[in-house]
This record gives sequence, C-alpha cells and structure tokens, in this order.
Amino acid sequence: MSPPIRAFAVAVLAAAVAAACGPEQAQHTPTAQVAAGDAAFAEAFRTRLLDAKPGDVIEVPPGRHSFDRSLTLRVDGVTIRGAGPDKSVLSFKGQKAGAEGLLVNASRFVLEDLAIEDSKGDGLKVNEGEHITIRNVRVEWTGGPSTKNGAYGLYPVKTRNVLIENSVAIGASDAGIYVGQSRDVIVRNSRAEFNVAGIEIENTVNADVYGNVATNNTGGILVFNMPALSQQGGAIRVFQNKVYRNNTANFGAKGTPVASVPAGSGIVINSNDDVEIFDNEISDNATTNIIVSSVYSTGYKDDKASKDFDPYPERIAIYGNRLSGGGDSPDGLDLKALKTAIYGLRGRFPDVLWDGYANAKLAGGPQICIRDVSGVIDADGPGGYKSPSQDTKRYDCALPKLPAIDLKRG
Repeated sequence: MSPPIRAFAVAVLAAAVAAACGPEQAQHTPTAQVAAGDAAFAEAFRTRLLDAKPGDVIEVPPGRHSFDRSLTLRVDGVTIRGAGPDKSVLSFKGQKAGAEGLLVNASRFVLEDLAIEDSKGDGLKVNEGEHITIRNVRVEWTGGPSTKNGAYGLYPVKTRNVLIENSVAIGASDAGIYVGQSRDVIVRNSRAEFNVAGIEIENTVNADVYGNVATNNTGGILVFNMPALSQQGGAIRVFQNKVYRNNTANFGAKGTPVASVPAGSGIVINSNDDVEIFDNEISDNATTNIIVSSVYSTGYKDDKASKDFDPYPERIAIYGNRLSGGGDSPDGLDLKALKTAIYGLRGRFPDVLWDGYANAKLAGGPQICIRDVSGVIDADGPGGYKSPSQDTKRYDCALPKLPAIDLKRG
C-alpha cells in the first residue's frame, strides 16, 4: 500500500473511531462504534470519489462497509481496489436513495477485488466510458432470487473496450453480467448464478464470451438485439463456457424483454446476426440447450420495432459443442404442448430450438448453420406452432469464422 493510500485508510478508520464515541465510551459500546464508524467511512469514501483525480487508486480496506445511498464517480483514470471480493464489501442493504450501488461516468476505469451487495437498483453501472476493466468483483443480492432485486449486476452500457474477468454475479432480476449498446468487449472466466439472465450481450458489436460458468439462472447466456436502442449488435463469439442446469423460474419484472425467457434456456440468440457458438459444454437446461429466436418471440409486437430494426437472426454458426440432457420439461404452455405433440410425454426437445421467424425477402435464407447436435426443431412460431419441422438438412452449412476480439487498451 502506497503512503497516500495508507494515509487515506488510516484517516478513515481514525475518523470512524472518533465519530463512534469519546474515550470514556470507547471500551463500553462496541456495537455503537461499528455503526457510527461505518457511517464515517461511508461519508469519507463518498467524498474521496467526488474529489478523485486522474491516476488515483482508491483502496477499500477489508470489512463490510454500509451505504444508504448511491456512490458516484465522474473522473477518468481512477482505480477502485479492495482486498478481495470476500473481504472488502460495499453493502447497500437498506439503501434509501439512488438507483445504483456505484454509478460511473468515466473512462479508463478499473474496479477490482471487492464486492457490491444488495443495491436497490443495478450493482455497478458504467455509462458511456472507454477502456473499462472489471476484475475479481462480486455483485450479489444475498436474499436469493426476487423480482425486488436490482435489475443488473455488472452493467457497462454505451461503452467501448470493456474487459470483465474473474467476476461473479448472483441474484439479478434481469441480467447478472450485462453489456449493452457497446463495442469491443470481452467477458471471460466469470460466474453467473441465480439471475434471470446469467450473462447477456445486448445490442453490442464485437464481443467474445468465453471461459465462463452459467448455472441456476433462468437463461444461461443471452445474445440479444432489441429495437429502439442506439445501435444493433453483431459479431459475437460464445465459446469454451459451461452452461448447465439453468432452470430457475423467471423472476424478471413483467413487461421487460428478459421476462419472456423460458426457464430452462441454455444459450439464447435473439434477433442477432453473425453469432458463433462453439466448444461449449451445455447440458440439462430443461426447455432446451440452445434457442435461436426473433424479437417476435419476446412478447414485443410489430409496432414496437423501429423501421430500421432487423428482427431476424441471421448468419448463426453453432458447431463443436458438447451437449447432453435438457429439453425434457420446457417452460410455458405452448412449448410444453409442442414438445408433447412431437416427442410424447417422456420425450424431449433436441439440442436446438429455432422459433422459425425468418425474412422471406432475404436471398439464400437466414444462413443458420448447425452441426454436432442431436437435432433441430423449427417450431413454426409464425404459424402458431402448427407446422413444426425436424428437417436438419437445411442447417448443414458453414460460415466464415469470426475474428477474435482485440481490446485496444490505453
């Protein structure tokens, strides 16, 4: 610990003790000391963020530090560093004000080695920054899955050159790890559990998602495009992940796109183009292991999609994955009825379910190329699931490989 950082930590702890009590009370009211000291730390830490300068490294000492309102950082080039996600905890349990735990409007930002718990809204939101690093961070709602939990755990939006690694997200009522409307992104070696969406890449261009574990979510990994946002995404690679038993009942807020995700979804591609899914271990997702779908299957109506929005998934490559189990207990009456009608009460959906929405005017079709799976079902969503198809010959094709993401750090 450098002298300026050490001085800051010592000053905060000294202020906490002074605020807690006078010398005569110091040995008699330890509970009051902790509470008042915590309040003193919270105020000192808040001030440190407000007064930060480019190049500052702000350390969070070990302990559970409580805050009753949001924290904000608006200065470029700042690092916030704890002693580890199980040692340095920013707790927002009982938060009274603010929509996030920590809101960052800055570039060249690093957050590492700490936890954010029980925020009223999003855990960490980074808005419109470049060169963002989130490393070894845990965001968790400790009461378990609940619609009352904040929507997003780690939430970079409208950002560029984003690295999220070795992090954990638990209990988000929308997405645990979410990157939206961004460009040039890597999400790797992280874990998402008991969220509605474990990891979600939405309206983002150029992303690699690899080495992650997604389990016990409603949907494991989502690659989405939604209308009426600042950009439409594509060029997404999802590989070398473990995506299994994502069967938690959907607890998303009604009316949100994620509320339409069936429990038991492994990897879901929705209205996205140029997506490559390969070398993943995907298993035991009760609706099906992989879903390819259009925005029309999310509950959005035609009139909600902007005129320049392409709602159809196109140029999708799925190959070389290790798939097993799943498909035996789909979520929702339509899917249950479809599964029973085709495969019987004891049967199961094949590894890939496509809702069947495609642009009839597109020459050559949607180019959905699928190999190394137990089967594919075209559910005939446009026809009300009346004429599903199990023909797999139409998917026997290959697409050019997408390039790896090269983050330009600086």
